[in-house]
Amino acid sequence: MNFKMTENGFETGLEFGTLTVSGDEQYGFRPYQLMVSSIAVCSGGVLRKILEKKRMDIENIEIEADAVRNEEEANKIESIHVHFKIKGKGLKQDAISKAMELTRKNCSMVRSVEGSIEISETFELIGT
Repeated sequence: MNFKMTENGFETGLEFGTLTVSGDEQYGFRPYQLMVSSIAVCSGGVLRKILEKKRMDIENIEIEADAVRNEEEANKIESIHVHFKIKGKGLKQDAISKAMELTRKNCSMVRSVEGSIEISETFELIGT
């Protein structure tokens, strides 16, 4: 990636468009938003692949992510909680719990921040 300075932040061109990053959310994505998004969506993508490989009937996965930041340490992200709302037919709690364990082990973004950001995950099943 090659970032170029703009009046209010930095930009880079990517396959799907221009990514604008700024400390001011009026002008682009804030760095912490990208970090939280990376962890949430990486986890969601890995979970989806695992559930599909296990042939579970998944209709939708919605992800809620919340970050706790420490204002006294340059707004460092201390922890991120990721909550999955999984919609499908015949889903079983224990099977999803096992898939969540595999997700944690196989998400490169979660693994990259181990030891520096506490990551927690929960899920709820929504039957159809």
